Amino acid sequence: MAYSWDNRVDFIVRFLYDIDNNGILEKHDFECMALKMTLIEGKGEFSYGRYQENLHIMLSLWEEIAELADFNKDGIVTIAEFKEAVQRSCVGREYRDFPQAMKMFIDSHFKIVDLNDDGVIAADEFRYNCVTRIPVDNVNILDEAYQNLLNDDDRRRGGLTLSRYQELYAQFLGNPDENCPAVHLFGPLHAMD
Repeated sequence: MAYSWDNRVDFIVRFLYDIDNNGILEKHDFECMALKMTLIEGKGEFSYGRYQENLHIMLSLWEEIAELADFNKDGIVTIAEFKEAVQRSCVGREYRDFPQAMKMFIDSHFKIVDLNDDGVIAADEFRYNCVTRIPVDNVNILDEAYQNLLNDDDRRRGGLTLSRYQELYAQFLGNPDENCPAVHLFGPLHAMD
């Protein structure tokens, strides 16, 4: 099922963390992610200071993931190891109870999606973020996923604030219910092979 907990965790690994698409997580993925985040935040412009901040966040995330999930201490984290670590550290927990580096990643990811830096992820920003990651052939599918995320407060505000994004991200990883609104956080998911 596309919105099962297993598939959502597979999605996180494959589309957010495994930058070189080799099926495993390693330090290099997080170094690449730091540069990617810096360039996306700068809309192509490179800021060395911002890069250093992103590199610190990404290497901290890698170290935390390796500590939690690299069970055989070989310097790589498999999808199975990652799932086991997420199961132990995220399922049934709220954002505030997540590992610190993961919270820093979630907050940094919000900044990437919030293109105009107004503190709210609007529909156009959500659409843009989705199509940079997944194949979509109909904008209505993206709009439906976005609307499924929103509660009444989100609609009044015109989108998702950081605190609401944190809540949804925590549910995406931590709530095994396939029908919770958070399953739509990254747009329409497809079943991973």
